[in-house]
Amino acid sequence: MTTPRDLLIVAMDVESGRPADRGSLSLALAGAEVIDLLGARAVELDGVRIVPGDRPSLDDPLLREAESALNRQEPYESVEDWLWRRGRDLSSAYLTAFETEGQLTRQRRRLMSFRAGDVALVDSPARRGAVDRWESHEPLLVALVTAAALHGEPLDEDAEGAEESPKPPDVPDIADDAVATVLAAVNDAVMELEAVRQRRSIEDAAFDNIWRGL
Repeated sequence: MTTPRDLLIVAMDVESGRPADRGSLSLALAGAEVIDLLGARAVELDGVRIVPGDRPSLDDPLLREAESALNRQEPYESVEDWLWRRGRDLSSAYLTAFETEGQLTRQRRRLMSFRAGDVALVDSPARRGAVDRWESHEPLLVALVTAAALHGEPLDEDAEGAEESPKPPDVPDIADDAVATVLAAVNDAVMELEAVRQRRSIEDAAFDNIWRGL
């Protein structure tokens, strides 16, 4: 299994305290792909730019797709630009792959949170491996889950009946500078996405107030 696949399984399978947002998750999946490509020596980082390396044999089809999508023209692509380009609807691509591979099962009732598409994970070695990795507080996976904002307080802390979210494991220090650079870019992109959403929400509310005043 790859880190992006384990991340998706954790997002779907673990009570992490907040519904998984597909936009934030897609950005984190794109970051996880870069981290696995770094591990396979398919890329290296020059500062914040992703420099393609040799083209190793990659077993995972989605990771092969990511490697094929790399920008191989200088000055190369920044990690941030990769996250926004590759991350577009990436969670849906991984879900489609899971369903094609028989890792998802259709449910008769609609499920809550991320699983609102009437699908759930089947029991499998891949699922158990990802959960074991999470429950053992594997540093990289914990850092990705935290960067993707899959942990945290409820979105509306003042809402009646809101419950306190489970506290995530402590975010570990990442010794590998390249991996830490990718994680920082994921965190920044998720915060930027949330800022854009909040700005649009404020603008929409202001527009509604103008119409009410007419």
